Amino acid sequence: MTASPPPVLPDDRLASGIAHLALRYRGRFSAETIQRLVIDSYDRLTEHARVRTHLVVLAEHLATERLDALAHIEGAPGCGLPRVLFVCSHNAGRSQMAAALLAHRAGGHVVVSSAGTHPAAEVEPVVAQALTETGVDLADVFPKPLTDEVVQAADIVITMGCGDACPVLPGRRYLDWPVTDPEDAPIAVVRGIRDEVDAHITDLLASLPST
Repeated sequence: MTASPPPVLPDDRLASGIAHLALRYRGRFSAETIQRLVIDSYDRLTEHARVRTHLVVLAEHLATERLDALAHIEGAPGCGLPRVLFVCSHNAGRSQMAAALLAHRAGGHVVVSSAGTHPAAEVEPVVAQALTETGVDLADVFPKPLTDEVVQAADIVITMGCGDACPVLPGRRYLDWPVTDPEDAPIAVVRGIRDEVDAHITDLLASLPST
């Protein structure tokens, strides 16, 4: 029986990331699974990208997050840290704020993800400014599409204005934070929204099991 040819990469530069992830996840996932997720991640990001300069790098980052989530779902040995997923419509404002603040304050004791049901092309610049003022690292922050793996791996799903588009799966703890959308708001207003989100983060951290 003749083997089917490998899928054509939408960008030849993806081959390097696929090879890197194949080494990282050797013994856990097949090369075919890794290639499929990298290509799918690239295609999903392309749907809403205005500038494609960094799409190859971002696709590898997104695929890594999805593979880590998939490994957790399949029971890979590792940490038993709580996993929190923030979801909003565009993943450019509220959910990015919440994820960045939780990751910053949790000090590695929580696995944090964020995603959008209809992700934007970039994080709102005023949101990035408000977060940078608090010392949050935004090096790997970009809007991500909502994927099955990340939802299924989450222990807590926190929705922030995505309505019926947000997923509901059994066995998860669901919270909804009614936070104002910072889109097109002046920096003074966005700082207030940031502080409101941070107050929610304080309450969330107090509710999580100590590690």
